[in-house]
Amino acid sequence: MKTKTGLFFGSFNPMHVGHLIIGSYMADFTDLKEVWFVVSPQNPFKQSKNLLNEYERLEMARLATEDDIRFKASDIEFFMSRPSYTIDTLLHLDDKYPNREFVLIMGTDNLETFHKWKNYEQILEHYHIYAYARPGVDSSKMMKHDSIQVFEDVPQMEISATFIRNAAKNKKSIQHFLPAKIWGYIERWGFYING
Repeated sequence: MKTKTGLFFGSFNPMHVGHLIIGSYMADFTDLKEVWFVVSPQNPFKQSKNLLNEYERLEMARLATEDDIRFKASDIEFFMSRPSYTIDTLLHLDDKYPNREFVLIMGTDNLETFHKWKNYEQILEHYHIYAYARPGVDSSKMMKHDSIQVFEDVPQMEISATFIRNAAKNKKSIQHFLPAKIWGYIERWGFYING
């Protein structure tokens, strides 16, 4: 039987407690056995100029997940062509890990634009999507499909990496928005804090 593994893609710039709460929910309240946080070097829908170096973001993701055996920080996209497209990563992971069944984890806000993703029909045909509810998302605009399961009771946190970066730049405390190890890493190296 294949190990059902959730893939939570993101820039994680930086990873924060909201990401870990979603990962924890998916590992505890669904049939997923593990959650892999896939650090994307370059999201095709985002500009890269505001991104911290991918290896620094990977290290923060590793620090945040290393004490939970259900979690893993993945650098799989570091070795693929850029920008990263989810379908290419999924196919690569299927080849590399034939004993795993991969499931996409995403917010319902992403379902509103999912039809713009490369080969989205292929994703829907061959993979399941576990979507966590996001506040303010109009469900009428959200893609519906048998492969998509929406979890409405995932704890909501109105926190974003953009908010954290802006707060740090403006000399506000970001300590409690982050896992302790990430806060220590950022404080040590001055990431985000020094502009």
